[in-house]
Amino acid sequence: SNPYDAKGLLASALREPNPVIFMEPKRLYDSPKMEVPEEEYTIPIGKAKLVRSGTDLTMISYGAMMAPTLAAADQLLQTERSYAPEVIDLRTVSPIDFQTVLASVRKTGRVVIVHEAPRTLGVGAEIAAKIVDEDLDYLKAPVKRVTGFDTIVPLSKLEDEYLPSKDRILKAATEVLNY
Repeated sequence: SNPYDAKGLLASALREPNPVIFMEPKRLYDSPKMEVPEEEYTIPIGKAKLVRSGTDLTMISYGAMMAPTLAAADQLLQTERSYAPEVIDLRTVSPIDFQTVLASVRKTGRVVIVHEAPRTLGVGAEIAAKIVDEDLDYLKAPVKRVTGFDTIVPLSKLEDEYLPSKDRILKAATEVLNY
């Protein structure tokens, strides 16, 4: 979801003895620049990053969807109720860092999962299933997923309508918080 993580994860992938698929979202090519250390470093494969600590809601995302997720989280902080969302960047989708995810769910009791892949059979479905299987008693509201639609990705201007937006994420978060 950012240049620092991309460099560290790529270095880890190159050292990994098992096959690795390294995916980089093209929409991040034009994202804001970030200072990246020249020296070599690694980021463990399968370890999520707690981007923002919070108490009211867990927001889980990765890749290009981190930007709209963080924008929605910022807006939640500015509401009349000043909700404090916890934001997790998965960084990798196989393996998924369920330890970090479940610890956050136990703390907040509310979850919104955001990814750009279609809703059906997406990473969010697997995360939601794991949460329900292991932490159902902690949930104060149903798990919400904000995803791409179950269609082919449209070209040009319609692509923005397909992808999760800050407004769609904010709507789902508000529904979960007001459940």
